[in-house]
Amino acid sequence: MIGSRRLLRTGAVALSGILALLVGPSGAQAAAAHALIQGSGSSWAANAINQWVADVENQGLQVVYTANGAAQGRKDYANKSTDFGVTDSPYRGQDPTTGAPDNSGGRSFAYLPVVAGGTSFPYNVKVGGKAIRNLRLSGETVAKIFTNKITNWNDPQISADNNGRTLPSIPIIPVVRADGAGVTNQFTTWLTKEYPAIWKACNGKAAPTDYYPTNCGAANGPQKAQTGSDGVMNYVKSENAVGSIAMEEYSYPLMANFPVAKLLNKAGYYTLPTQYNVAVALTAAQINNNPADPNYLTQKLDRVYVNPDKRTYALSSYVYAIIPTAADDKRLSSTPKRQTLADFLYYSICQGQSEIGPVGYSPLPINLVKAGFEQIAKIKKADPAVDLTRRDVSTCNNPTFIAGKPNVNHLAQIAPQPPACDKIGADPCAEGVGSFNSNPGSTGTKAGTGSAGTGTNGTGTGTTGATGATGGAGGLVQDPVTGLLVPASGQIAQAGDAVIVPTTLDAGQSDGTSAVLTLLVIGLFLGAVVTPVGVSRLVRRRGEL
Repeated sequence: MIGSRRLLRTGAVALSGILALLVGPSGAQAAAAHALIQGSGSSWAANAINQWVADVENQGLQVVYTANGAAQGRKDYANKSTDFGVTDSPYRGQDPTTGAPDNSGGRSFAYLPVVAGGTSFPYNVKVGGKAIRNLRLSGETVAKIFTNKITNWNDPQISADNNGRTLPSIPIIPVVRADGAGVTNQFTTWLTKEYPAIWKACNGKAAPTDYYPTNCGAANGPQKAQTGSDGVMNYVKSENAVGSIAMEEYSYPLMANFPVAKLLNKAGYYTLPTQYNVAVALTAAQINNNPADPNYLTQKLDRVYVNPDKRTYALSSYVYAIIPTAADDKRLSSTPKRQTLADFLYYSICQGQSEIGPVGYSPLPINLVKAGFEQIAKIKKADPAVDLTRRDVSTCNNPTFIAGKPNVNHLAQIAPQPPACDKIGADPCAEGVGSFNSNPGSTGTKAGTGSAGTGTNGTGTGTTGATGATGGAGGLVQDPVTGLLVPASGQIAQAGDAVIVPTTLDAGQSDGTSAVLTLLVIGLFLGAVVTPVGVSRLVRRRGEL
């Protein structure tokens, strides 16, 4: 009896020790004091950030984020009206178009990559009252549309992009941002590099800007300027906006179940900005790796635009948090606020990354996650009381790296090849092939058969499920590395496709222990503890009979 109690007590103590190890950073977070923090900036990244804000509220962290545009976010940070900012581009001294100051106003700062994604082109084109959902556009066509050189959907260049299929005569309405926006900067940076002559004819100079000109090519151009990402999407979706096309982060049209154009890449394939295609594209990004440079970790995307991989989505990029690093920062002036910011950033670049793929973003690769830890460490350097216990790769669940292969971008490895119908010169794919679900997130089935095998995915209805040449579009296959379901070859990631990759790594070995293995260990441990206690009681009862 006494031996059984001692065994049970010993087991409970050991189990609590195991659970403490499994809890990791959240235990430290629970013990730390927190305070409300506020940030503002990029609406391009807002859907991801707002998801993280909601998630960490359950951990006792209070974060308020205002999506007022990257340019305003940088200004708010410089004016010390926020604790952190979010921007698609770094401070540049002054805006190259407006000449307005663009600096931190003397406030200390560091850039921390928080999310990747693709700038997409949602459009509202209907024929016979039915929406067209499989439009393809080359980069040059897009450049000419947004500089008013192509003004009607029946233009021969658009027809050529779609292998000779011509749309009816419908005036094109380009929709741009009215406020200073990171998406505008991303788009015009691409124009500056890839189509400088076309862009200069519109802008007067071949330079990026946060403020898109609305009279490009005409005193009263056809552009419609809207404020914020939601404003842009609300306009394009409206019944009175047939003929419109906008530039916007993929998350917004994806979550609205709205079509976006497939963009031609340098390999000759038209692709969508799925988490996989963005991950592939950004393997060519050039990152500033000089820690002494104020622009440490910022991006140069020239090679991304021309990445020869056929899965590439050319207009892919990163977004950054701007965080204070000085001990005497007047805004982030207390340990509880710094702790909240550190914990929020840790969650964002680790566990939070596993949620953003299905909503239109792409998780960060491990090199930027590790560099992010370095930037977060600057918060502790400013205030040694900040607790960063086990805020490292060993506790970081992120779909781009997996157990045993921490330096391989797993998403880029498993990214499916585009279907043959997305190749230049082929007829456009049927609706649903190489596209997102016609009804993301609804309950139903979609299945496909072909050379890739048969697959069934329990989410998403629509016309997906083509057979034969599409190689099993709509199906899922087992990833040989993780054993989990991933898109079959020939299928582009769908809104309803849940691709979950175990990524927890061992701190000492950079190797992994999956959650399943952890549960097995606990189960075996409980079995070893509870079973002897049960046997002891059974023997005792028999002795009493």
